[in-house]
Parts: sequence; C-alpha cells; structure tokens
Amino acid sequence: MSASSHNHAKGLALTAIGGLTLTVDIPLIRLAGGDSWTILFLRTGTTFIMALIIWAVWRSLSSKAPKLIPGRAGLLVAALYGLGSVAFITGVYHTSTANLVFILAFNTMFAALLSWLFLKERPKPVTLATMVVMIMGVLIIVWDSIGTGQMFGNLMGLISALCIASAITISRASGQEMGLASLVGVVFPFTVAAVMVSQTGINVSAPWWIIFNGAVVMPISFFCLANGPRYLSSPEVAMFYLLETVLAPIWVWMIFAEVPTRNSLIGGAILITALVAHSLWQLHDGRRRAALAVRQPA
Repeated sequence: MSASSHNHAKGLALTAIGGLTLTVDIPLIRLAGGDSWTILFLRTGTTFIMALIIWAVWRSLSSKAPKLIPGRAGLLVAALYGLGSVAFITGVYHTSTANLVFILAFNTMFAALLSWLFLKERPKPVTLATMVVMIMGVLIIVWDSIGTGQMFGNLMGLISALCIASAITISRASGQEMGLASLVGVVFPFTVAAVMVSQTGINVSAPWWIIFNGAVVMPISFFCLANGPRYLSSPEVAMFYLLETVLAPIWVWMIFAEVPTRNSLIGGAILITALVAHSLWQLHDGRRRAALAVRQPA
C-alpha cells in the first residue's frame, strides 16, 4: 500500500470512529435533563479537563506530543469549535433533534464551498448541483418553523454547521494536528456558561450522563474528526458528520419516542439522498482517476 493510500485509510478510520461516537451526543444531553447553561457548563468543563489530562500524559510519554494550540490557525480553529458548541447546545433546546441534525448535515456543503473560496479546490458541477438540492431540503425542514421559536433553533444549527466547516477548512489548509485544539476550544463556551451558572445555579437531573458525554464522547469524537483533515479533503471529513444525521434521530426516537415531523422526514430524506449520491459519485470518480493515472506511461 502506498503512503498516500495508507494516509487516506488512516483518515477514513479516524473520522469514522469520530462520527460514530458523535451520534450519542444529543441523546446524552437529553438524558441529563438540565437547562442549557448547566449542560454547556458540565459538558465543556469535563471536556477541557480531559484535554489537559490527555495532553499531559501524551507529553510524559513522548517528546513529539502536539501543541495544545498550534499557532494562529490553531487558535482560530479552537475558537470556531467553541462557538459551534454554543450554537449546537442552543439549537438542542430550541428545535427538534431531527431538524437540528438534518441541518447540521449542511456542513458538508459549507466545507466544499469554503474549500472552493479559500483553498481554490473548485467543486465540480455535480457538487454544485448537490448544494442546490440540499438547500431545497433545508428549506422544507424549516418552512413550518418560520415565525416560531423553532426557527431560532434551526438558525443555531446552521451557525454550528458553518463553524464546523470553517474549522475543518482551516485545519486542512494548515496541515497541523488540531485534535487537541478542538478540545481546548471549549474553554470559551465553558467560561460563558460558568458566568451564567453562577447566577442561576446548577440545574440538572442526571449529571452523570453529561459528565460521561464531556469526559469520553466529546474527546474521542472531536479529536478524531479534527485530525481527519490531515489525511482527507474537507468535504470528505464533513461527510462523516452525516452519521449523526442518520443515527441521532433514531436513538432519540427509541429513547424518548420523539417522532420527526413530516417536513423533517421529507427534507431529511432529500439531504441524505443527495449526500449519499454525491459520496458515491466521489468514490467512483476517485477510482476512475486513479485507474487513469496508473495507465499513463511514466
């Protein structure tokens, strides 16, 4: 196996682990049963502590341990993950799980668009067509919530998706290891949440769920997904966030019997179909190009 193929396989394994782990994030938040600021405080606080522990242990075992914040790019990536975390938690409390995760799937197209604008990785016509179809899917999902409280939650989902896509694109451009930066980035929402909780007090029914989320689920998922851009393109990494789009509503339906609305199912089906079709096309196109490269004489 060539070095390029090995790195690509490593990137696929990392992002697959991260994407699968992330699917239990929303169910754990819902199981904890607290207000948004308490949940944000406990989730980000435990994640930050675990990031420091991981870094300290890594440094004690190896002289090649990565920096917590690799330069200005790392600082920007950390800030984007932190802002995305605030928007995500806010969205959980202001719209349905199905709406939120379907809209978060839009980060794939955001990543493709940002890569085009800033990395000069021009998307092919098929990718542009997929973006148009996805916009239609999102419009169907949010149509019934226009003028209601859910619209605010849907908007928070879009902001979170944009933050994630921006962080992925910057990570891809820098080539740096951003796994720890994505975890340390939670210090910003943690600080904001700590101020709010100091005024309202801790309000959570089952804190062990959200502590487990912050100490185990978030470090694994964020670290793996944030390191994916070292080996894969930005749109490829963003695709693995779709695992949450598909599985999170199923876990929530099984645990809480929260049935998605008809528009959410229609719009979500459009999003998933468009993205799966686009992914299959990318895979086919990549194999075709690899085959042509092998046939060309040296």
